[in-house]
Amino acid sequence: MTTTATTLRTLITMWPDLHNALGDRPIHGAFGLGLRGYLTAIDHHDPTEAAALRADERDPAQLGQRPVPLNLALYDTMRAIEAALAHCAEVTAAAVQIDPIPLPGSDWPAADRARRTAASRADLADRRRWRFQRPGTPPATYTALWLLARIERRPGPFRTLDDVQERYIRTVAMEALRRAEAALDTSGDRMKELGPEHSCQCGGTIEVYGGGGATPCARCTGCGALWTESGVIAA
Repeated sequence: MTTTATTLRTLITMWPDLHNALGDRPIHGAFGLGLRGYLTAIDHHDPTEAAALRADERDPAQLGQRPVPLNLALYDTMRAIEAALAHCAEVTAAAVQIDPIPLPGSDWPAADRARRTAASRADLADRRRWRFQRPGTPPATYTALWLLARIERRPGPFRTLDDVQERYIRTVAMEALRRAEAALDTSGDRMKELGPEHSCQCGGTIEVYGGGGATPCARCTGCGALWTESGVIAA
């Protein structure tokens, strides 16, 4: 059985491929740019700009090198994945993230107040905390890495996940990966049996094979005829 950690890692490594398929260059070494730069790059793909790029691409007056139009269906899939992961992280953080050490009151002894204040501020600034405070949705890789750390029991200001919380993360992660694989058609060879309205001339059932980036082909279970996109190649 595929573990939740493996599912999240697969989704993280697949994300640049989704950017590739989106019609833009993938962001290599994104975390080296800093989180602010990465978010700016992610926000580059907004629906209004995507529509403008498509209009430019269709304009016959546009000569020379033109922007690559975005795949809007894939864009929607990526945003949906980001939103689902972010909601999962927010729910998980609300349940397992430990509140920061409170600041000392004025009644604290002066000798201890500075130490307590420093500890409180350091705890509040802990980068392991879920603290995504900005308009919009955090990038999927950022959120998936945070969820992966929770699944792997990495140290930090968190309580241990219980079984219900683990199952919730697993469900969200598996659905996110399923959608990503479907968008890229990388989930491996698949077979689909067509209905009687698409039966072979011999009356046999037609099975269609595809996925994993392979060229689709179809085979009749009756006479053995084999089709590809270019037509019948064997009978």
